[in-house]
Amino acid sequence: MTGLRRTLTATVVAAATITVLGACAPGSEPAPSSSNSPAPAETTAPAALPGGVTEAQAADLCTRMEGQLQSWRTYTPSMSKPGLNLLVGEWAAASGVDLIALAGDRGRIDEITAAQCPDIRDQALEALQIPNIASALVGY
Repeated sequence: MTGLRRTLTATVVAAATITVLGACAPGSEPAPSSSNSPAPAETTAPAALPGGVTEAQAADLCTRMEGQLQSWRTYTPSMSKPGLNLLVGEWAAASGVDLIALAGDRGRIDEITAAQCPDIRDQALEALQIPNIASALVGY
C-alpha cells in the first residue's frame, strides 16, 4: 500500500507542478512586424492537425499513449487515469502546448488522437473504460 501512496502522491505533485508551470508561462506577444521583411513562405510552418498541433506533436502523444497501454490494461481504470493525466501534462509541456488553453478544451486530445492514431485511442478508451479521453482529464 505504501508504494501505491507514493505513486499517487507523485502523480498529484507532478500534475500540480505541470499546472503551475503552465499558469506561469509567459503570454504570447505578437512579434513586431517589419514592412521590409518578406512574408514567410507557407511551406515553412508544419501543417497542423485537428487540435492545433503538428504531426510530430501528435505522433509523440500517440507514441506515449501506446507505451502505456499495457499498464492501463493491467491496472484498474481508477489507478490508470492519473497516469493518463500525467502523460498528457508531460506531453503538453514537452510539445509547447498551452496548458491553460488545453484546460479549456480537453476535447483537443480526443481530436488529436482520433486523427493521428485512432486504434491507439480506441485501445486506451477500452483499457481505461471511458467514453472519451477528455472525460478522464482532470485539471486541464
